[in-house]
Amino acid sequence: MFEHVVRQGVLVAVATLIVCLLGTVAALRIPVQMIPDLEVRTVSVQTGWPGATPQDVEQEILLEQEQYLRNLPNLRRMVSIASTGRAVVELEFPFGVDINEALIRTSNALSQVPAYPENVDEPVLSTSSFSENAFMYFRIVPAPGNPLALDLDLMRDYVEDHVRPRLERVPGVSQVDVGGGAARQVRIVVDPHRLAERGLGLGEVRDAVRARNRDASGGDIDQGKRSYLVRTIGRFADTAELEALIVARRGDTLVRLRDIATVALDHAELRGLSYTDGEPTLGLSLRREPGANVIAIKRAVLPVIEEINRDLLARHGLSLHLNSDDVRYVQDSIANVWTNLALGAVLAVLVLFAFLRSARATAVGALGIPVCTVAAFIGLLLAGRTVNVISLAGIAFAIGMTLDNAIVVLESIEQARRRGLDRARAAVAGVREVWPAVLASTLTTVLVFAPILFIREEAGQLYSDVAIAIASAILASMLVATVLVPAACARLGFGGQASGPAPGAPTRRRLLASLDRIHGSRRGRIAALAGTVLAAVAVVALLTPPAEYLPEGEESKTFSVMIAPPGYNLAEMARIGDRLRADLAPALAPDAVTQPDGLPALAYYNLNVSARNLRIIAEPRDPRDIDALMDALDARFEAFPGMRAFSSRGSIISSNDGGTRSVNLDIAGTDLAQIYRVAERAYRRAEALFDNPRIGSDPGSLSLDQPLVEVRPDWLRLAELGFGAQDFGYAVAALSDGAYVDELILGDDKIDIFLFGAEPGEQSLQRLRTLPVAAPDGSVLPLESLARLDERADTDAIRRVDGRRTVTLNIVPPRSVALETAVARVGEELVAAMQRDGEVPAGVTLDISGAADQLDATRAALSGNFLVAVAICYLLLVAIFGHWGLPLLILVTVPLGMAGGLLGLAALNLVASQPFDMITMLGFLVLLGTVVNNPILIVDRAWQGLHRDRLAAAEAVREAVASRLRPILMTTLTTVFGLAPLVFLPGAGTELYRGLGVVVLSGLVCSTVVTLVFLPSLLVVVLSWRQRTPATAGGA
Repeated sequence: MFEHVVRQGVLVAVATLIVCLLGTVAALRIPVQMIPDLEVRTVSVQTGWPGATPQDVEQEILLEQEQYLRNLPNLRRMVSIASTGRAVVELEFPFGVDINEALIRTSNALSQVPAYPENVDEPVLSTSSFSENAFMYFRIVPAPGNPLALDLDLMRDYVEDHVRPRLERVPGVSQVDVGGGAARQVRIVVDPHRLAERGLGLGEVRDAVRARNRDASGGDIDQGKRSYLVRTIGRFADTAELEALIVARRGDTLVRLRDIATVALDHAELRGLSYTDGEPTLGLSLRREPGANVIAIKRAVLPVIEEINRDLLARHGLSLHLNSDDVRYVQDSIANVWTNLALGAVLAVLVLFAFLRSARATAVGALGIPVCTVAAFIGLLLAGRTVNVISLAGIAFAIGMTLDNAIVVLESIEQARRRGLDRARAAVAGVREVWPAVLASTLTTVLVFAPILFIREEAGQLYSDVAIAIASAILASMLVATVLVPAACARLGFGGQASGPAPGAPTRRRLLASLDRIHGSRRGRIAALAGTVLAAVAVVALLTPPAEYLPEGEESKTFSVMIAPPGYNLAEMARIGDRLRADLAPALAPDAVTQPDGLPALAYYNLNVSARNLRIIAEPRDPRDIDALMDALDARFEAFPGMRAFSSRGSIISSNDGGTRSVNLDIAGTDLAQIYRVAERAYRRAEALFDNPRIGSDPGSLSLDQPLVEVRPDWLRLAELGFGAQDFGYAVAALSDGAYVDELILGDDKIDIFLFGAEPGEQSLQRLRTLPVAAPDGSVLPLESLARLDERADTDAIRRVDGRRTVTLNIVPPRSVALETAVARVGEELVAAMQRDGEVPAGVTLDISGAADQLDATRAALSGNFLVAVAICYLLLVAIFGHWGLPLLILVTVPLGMAGGLLGLAALNLVASQPFDMITMLGFLVLLGTVVNNPILIVDRAWQGLHRDRLAAAEAVREAVASRLRPILMTTLTTVFGLAPLVFLPGAGTELYRGLGVVVLSGLVCSTVVTLVFLPSLLVVVLSWRQRTPATAGGA
């Protein structure tokens, strides 16, 4: 076979060029992203109910929906939140569940809910994953000076109807979210006194509007050759028709709506305010489709922005601008990996040249780099993956490894040339001698990744990109080494070096002499064996760090939240927002410097204000100032009485609430007062547990201080007046915050019509007591004569987890404390301590969830599948060597080499912080497939010397080390120098793969020492024993 390959050099060259061409095409067509697409496994259900209190939302919506949703197959966790005017249910399913099927089942379950109260919106279902979070952010602002005096809040509907559809038509954009402003609303503001004078009630006004606002189809009429459709038009065409509505007839007098109320097209009550760099804005955020190319999306979106400004916004005195995007971070990270990949390839080639001292031989050996790189892209394309930081890092890791097989074959061919063979015969003899070892090392490297397919957590989905990239490149390297390299050597040769001494021969001889002194004496072998094992055990025992979950992939962007005490209103929070805007303005100046309190110069900031909290998203101009910015914002927030602060860095892998470093403490029960008391105690304990932790909560408030007015009707009095509960409740709603009436259709838009008993903004608790209510019997009475108004404190939001009311604390420890350590301390020093001190009453439970759960599940999956990979590796070696014992000698070096990975990680942490996260742990799986490569060369050669050449055990091992020393050093150094830029050069995105790289790099270095010191000593002992006891020794 090899003779035929060597003779068909042209065919081999053509095939190689075709592979390179296809790989180049694949590289250009694969979508570019920051991280791989993570599996979608969350279904969200959002239901709106304007004006409803959290208590009513819980009882009328959540309890009804939960009754049917809790029985969904495979449902892992159900989180429900009731807030003012809104219900949200998030359904979490296990990895591997078909999310489309889950979505259909969820829709079917919701269809069984019997009925919702009037004015409840239809539930909206959606799916989400962190990899599909918004990645581009825009702002819409008036022209300088706002020459048209625009009310920006009223422009939301225009943006929703015209701007958003244009952006959503851009290829790759899945959804555009609009923030700020409020939907349009028709407001009927009734004058209570005029209403009372005419003896009308609010219910009658509502009924009159609804009765008139209907169209009716009348079928069709045939006349002659034509058929006429018949419609009765009743719907209001505009607000003027609505004002002219006849509400009632009093004698000969018609009471029209304009006689008792004013009608205006306005917007709904503002629930939030939005600012960018201190100026009022409407915000837009773009989400991408799974698998979409974020860089291509940005290139396509920017021209559309120019068209929107020209065609839609300019005439209305508005303009749309890009505020920030994550594409910059993606581009910087991808460019950084490409740079490190290229630099690693250059360093690996230089190392190869330093050994070979021949440009031709180096060129032949380096042929595998471009071929294997494009092969990796072909593998990613065929597997449906994307180009991202993780997959590119996998390709970069493989650069040095791809040279290993070529080096082994080159060295074997060169040795054949030194034996006097011509080029063609040397090429055939060289590749024939080592191809079993090349096949073994390739398959062990590739097949150890097979168990990754069984890891379904987020880490497993990230692992798969590394696995596919490395496996594709290594498989290609085997073909390059056994096909392309022999064909090239048969035609190029290596000049006069083929008959002379090998480059570096004196150094090689000195190193071999040192190794012989270790392996050649019984004392040296015992010292090598015992010393290596003891050193490895000490490293594992002393240097194994506590684990983290996933690297954050953090940007220099902060998400900071000021959490207000219950009861604050939007006006008060807006005043606080105004003070913060004034405070942050100097940091935006072109010549801004760090302020005395630590606030750095800002690139931009977004401010969103609501009654419950105030959120700031900001970036410092210098990325190194991100921690100072977070601390400065926290200090400003907490300077306001009663306010709490929570800041976290933006992450491209997880949520922006602490994400993969958050220890979530779920406090669940039935009595809200008990739950909040326990949560407050846990919050205080968490503050003291760590040094300056960042602690958030969901809901944001940890107290029942939300003022609540309960209108308790005098049912006897209402019965005397003929008032039903529904009509009375509607009247109270209209008098307080407005009550839904119907819809007005303007063009293609449906606009809600609301009825108010007083001008919005003029309501007060005292006025509510005295507002006149028209009873069905014609009498007009103040509200306080019909009901008792009780004031009490309650909550502004209700959160439920798996059907139980729950408060969750997000405890993010300082970076000096690993997640595993933090989980243990929270469990022992917080949860157990509270239970021991009697601070957790009966009926209240405390559970740790979030990233802690994922850490345990992923680590268990990785550990179990690591054992599977070891078994696969062993069986593969048995199949290749035809022996059950030899593979054990090879695999015994694996744990010793892995100890080197821990040693390298500890050394890196002396100069830079590198967590022991799940991506870093993948390095040990990569090591399993790579550290066996050099031992395979030694064991294979020693076995041949023992059986084919009939050498004594010690002599066979000595000859194996001597013949394989040079390729072992070459493969190790090319791989190490290929990896070095990824490990040691800082840059965007390096935190995602640096840990994996240092584990592989240091593990390879240490495994090389083990291969040259420990393994030969072990082989001499085992093979000598086998020679002495051939009858009992295991054989093939």
